Amino acid sequence: MDDTADLAYHGGMIGFLIKKTFYDLWDNMLRIVLVNLGFLASLAVPLLLPSLIPVGPLSIAVFVLGSLWCFVYLAAAALSLKAVSDYGSFGFADFWANIKAGWKAGLAMGIVAILLFMMVWAVIPFYLSMNSIFGFLLAAVIFWTFLLAMIALQFFFAIRARLDTSLKKVFRKCFIIFFDNPAFSIFCLLNTLVTMVVSALLALILPGPAGAILFLDQALRLRLLKYDWLEANPESESGSKRRHIPWDAILIEEREKTGSRSFKNLIFPWKD
Repeated sequence: MDDTADLAYHGGMIGFLIKKTFYDLWDNMLRIVLVNLGFLASLAVPLLLPSLIPVGPLSIAVFVLGSLWCFVYLAAAALSLKAVSDYGSFGFADFWANIKAGWKAGLAMGIVAILLFMMVWAVIPFYLSMNSIFGFLLAAVIFWTFLLAMIALQFFFAIRARLDTSLKKVFRKCFIIFFDNPAFSIFCLLNTLVTMVVSALLALILPGPAGAILFLDQALRLRLLKYDWLEANPESESGSKRRHIPWDAILIEEREKTGSRSFKNLIFPWKD
């Protein structure tokens, strides 16, 4: 199991992860912006449209259906941005095909997210209102369950895009990745939170949800290299050796593909 102390050891991998994500964001800025604009348009349905509908049940239905659509959209975005992580690109036709391919995963994650939201919004206040130790303990258990689920399920769309189409297996692998890499998973969640705070200053245009999804896909992609190495080196599968992954050796090919750029090359790539 990775722990907080191992983050320093894995600093080379984390540094490369941040650099590659930045380069891919920069090289695909227009695509990232368009994906984010599509998400903002989708988000307007559950946030704005229900208030315009005077019929209560219909308003709630629009909110729920609009929220589920947002998750379907994110599933398609993850499937599309996978191509960027793999040193490729995607177009409108690819995104449309990925909506068809990922709608089930989007609906499943949307339903789970709504249930988790209800846990925080309704169930926890209910137990706290009991004004008893028993109610407080139940609220605490639900809170920590919600937090654990949020950390683990952040990889849901990336795992669906890269590893498996079986939703049951995708959910299970989310928790496998988390329990095997807890410190790294917490780091990824913190990065997502910081990304969204920064994005709020730019109206979620950049890096936005697409940037956060791209980072998580990159994170999973690089983390899977760890398991490829462990499979090729079974003697390192147990004990402290399992925590000491030779990232410098593993990432040689990735670093060659990504390269390094000067500030001048980022702004005026045609001049280098």
